[in-house]
Formats: sequence, C-alpha cells, structure tokens
Amino acid sequence: MRTEYGKLNKMEMGIWECCELLNDVIDESDPDLDEPQIEHLLQTAEAIRKDYPNEDWMHLTGLIHDLGKVLLHPGFGELPQWAVVGDTFPVGCAFDKSIVHHKYFEENPDYHNSDYNTKYGVYSEGCGLNNVMMSWGHDDYMYLVAKGNNTTLPPAALFIIRYHSFYALHKSGAYRHLMNEEDTENLKWLQIFKYEFYLLFSYICPDSY
Repeated sequence: MRTEYGKLNKMEMGIWECCELLNDVIDESDPDLDEPQIEHLLQTAEAIRKDYPNEDWMHLTGLIHDLGKVLLHPGFGELPQWAVVGDTFPVGCAFDKSIVHHKYFEENPDYHNSDYNTKYGVYSEGCGLNNVMMSWGHDDYMYLVAKGNNTTLPPAALFIIRYHSFYALHKSGAYRHLMNEEDTENLKWLQIFKYEFYLLFSYICPDSY
C-alpha cells in the first residue's frame, strides 16, 4: 500500500476541499468521537490555537494531521478501517507489549522470526525513526503527501503528523532506543499535541469540568 499510495496520484485538491471530504468519514477506532472527522480537525486546531496562540504552525498541523483518513473515502480507494486508522508501530523489530491487542501478534510470522523479533531487529540503537518502517495508516499517508508537496511546515510538524498514532512511543515510552537527537526534540512537541487530544473535551464542553 505504501508503494501504491506513495505515488500521490489519486486526486488533486486543496486542503479545505480535502477537509470537506471528511464530512463523510467516521473513525471507528476512536471510542470518544462518533462525529465526522472534519469536526475533529476543526476542534483540534481550535484547541491548540487557544493554548498556543503564537505557534501558528501547530494550528495548521492540528487541522491537517488526520487528513490521511481520506483513504477511507471512495475517491481514494475506500480502504478498510483496519488499513487506515488505529495505532501504528514499527515493523522489523520486536512488537512491544504496550501495543494495543499485542497478543494477536503471535499469529504474525514476524513474531517468530529471529531476524525481526529482537529489541533492535533490523535496526540499530539511535538509528532515527525516519529510518524505521512503520505499519501503514493515515499517518504515513499524510506525511507522504506533505513531503511530496514540498511543505514548508517545520520538522516537528511532520513528526507529529507521522507519529501521532504511535501510542507505544508517546504514551508508553517504548522504542526510544531507536530515536536520535532530532526525534527526542520533536517528541516534546508530539507530547504537547497529544496533551491537546486528551483535553479536547474540555474545550468542547467546558461546563463539564
């Protein structure tokens, strides 16, 4: 899928046109949100704007971070939910126990392959996440779209877009041994971004707190 969708030849449109496509998309993996994904984009951007008014690049990142979910839309191939949403994780090394539904990895051939089931697998300490193959999903797709269109967003924004579903890292602290110095700096911004997700409801319904 990465090779196919990395061609970036499915459709050409502006950012807002793409946002509007998410009126027809609901992320079934999100237990807290059953509204169309365009609502999530707008709420996230607004929440970040309120807390970080001077970080305009973060406002934009909040707006576009989930645009890769257009892969669920018929115009982009209507991929199944399992191939687009949910947690992401590295492949080519051991599956960390913090990954959701970890037990099911026992049915994956890589789980029993000595080339892939060690702490480092095919990687080396401090190799940098940019050199690590992640499971496919909307995160990687939007990252490829941004890179392929020569985005002027800073590296921290691309890090957020690419790894915001990498919960084993930013929630459980797994796989840090693969990070380099740039990853460590960018992770600080991703953790701020994650913080906004967990407090999102307080912005929508402030009287509930």
